[in-house]
Amino acid sequence: MSHRLTSDAAPRFVVINHTAANIHSVAKALERCGADTVVSSSPADLAAADGAVLPGVGASDAAMRALDRLGLVDPIKEFAASGRPLLGVCLGMQLLFEKSDEGDLPGLGLIQGEVVRLPSNGGRLKIPHMGWNSVAFTGDGEGRHPVFSGLPQDGYFYFVHSYACRPTDPRDIAATTHYGSEICAAVTRGEIVATQFHPEKSQALGLRIYRNFVRHVAQRAARVAS
Repeated sequence: MSHRLTSDAAPRFVVINHTAANIHSVAKALERCGADTVVSSSPADLAAADGAVLPGVGASDAAMRALDRLGLVDPIKEFAASGRPLLGVCLGMQLLFEKSDEGDLPGLGLIQGEVVRLPSNGGRLKIPHMGWNSVAFTGDGEGRHPVFSGLPQDGYFYFVHSYACRPTDPRDIAATTHYGSEICAAVTRGEIVATQFHPEKSQALGLRIYRNFVRHVAQRAARVAS
């Protein structure tokens, strides 16, 4: 059962713990931005949350097996279907798609498309792609999702990945970066928002994304409670 917050309660955030690396650094970033945050593998905690983050570093199949073992696959889908904000980070973004070249198991299928291995361009590019890259957002001002509000064009964010997402619908692409070719750096579909880069490793601009997410979840929770 989902427990909704009353209007005088702080919105609750869950960082979905599927035993991948980087879970606690994401939680610390949220807490630094004022969020009441729980790191949890419990479907009940997810059902009670106003906002959730799906982080991840590692391999797609291992992450999907962990989510299945923990009984989190359907609860994540139900959370997204409820319209509550869900933020995916790095592997967490890739898991939102239907399939990945990295493994055989299907993803969550919350965004149509696939995840493909980054080309090395004949060995000229290092894989995995690690480091700071400029990011171009696809909209300005009112055209962006609130989580990306106020971020400058071509600001630098920190990436660590060997695979890139290819949404079927180009309207799902919220930002791009360039590594040998143009690749998807962020997506949005309704209240599903995700970044290929790591906001928690991206200094002030990354913290702005988490701060925007915390504010957006709080505003939505207040509207629901009123």
